[in-house]
Amino acid sequence: MMNNAEGSAVVIAGLRVLRGRHLVLPDLSLHLPAGQVVGLLGPSGSGKTTLMRAIVGVQVIEGGTVTVLGHPAGSASLRREVGYVTQSPSVYGDLSVRDNIRYFGRVVGLTGAALTEAVDRTLVEVDLTRHADQLVQDLSGGQESRVSLAAALVGRPTLLVLDEPTVGLDPVLRRDLWALFRRLADAGHSLIVSSHVMDEASRCDRLVLLREGVVLADLTPDELLARTHTTDPDAAFLALVDAAQRSQEAAS
Repeated sequence: MMNNAEGSAVVIAGLRVLRGRHLVLPDLSLHLPAGQVVGLLGPSGSGKTTLMRAIVGVQVIEGGTVTVLGHPAGSASLRREVGYVTQSPSVYGDLSVRDNIRYFGRVVGLTGAALTEAVDRTLVEVDLTRHADQLVQDLSGGQESRVSLAAALVGRPTLLVLDEPTVGLDPVLRRDLWALFRRLADAGHSLIVSSHVMDEASRCDRLVLLREGVVLADLTPDELLARTHTTDPDAAFLALVDAAQRSQEAAS
């Protein structure tokens, strides 16, 4: 884990989040590097979505701090700097694909020729050009998810937070989207991508593995395999889980 905030897109210190009486994130601290694709990995119920909601400033927290691009999470100054794609599509079904993207482009301040160019570019990036004039409500689930991604991408945010963006997509589109994520990172953008599909770990620059709200590891893909003496991310994650369980049993 990084020791200071220099070069970090997100700095989290002592984050505590309750859901009802359940402590989802008990005491989480992280430094997420800027200009990289950070994979937030773990099984369902590990706290990934809660953590992402805290980063974008829409999660009520019990304690701790979340600093994003040098500002408290949820600050008004971050509205054009942070793009967020939720698990469920959050676009307008009664508008066309193009009109949805244009709308969200206007929200982040794009106008005129710059808006038109950004919409056309984004349609190509998410492979929706052929469906540009269809109503979103007439699309398949995977296509609708891509419209949500396009809505977040159109303004080219400094930080892009993506909650399981490849769920339900075919292998070709998954490959193409990960190639797009890589191009964005290479251009200086920071990305946080959650997934419970461990084979996507190798596509990230850095990995944060969560289980029950606890960070099991914060390292690179190569470091993960070396640390666990395994050859694939699934086996590596299981090795970390087993080690954590043994540690808990020994402590009790």
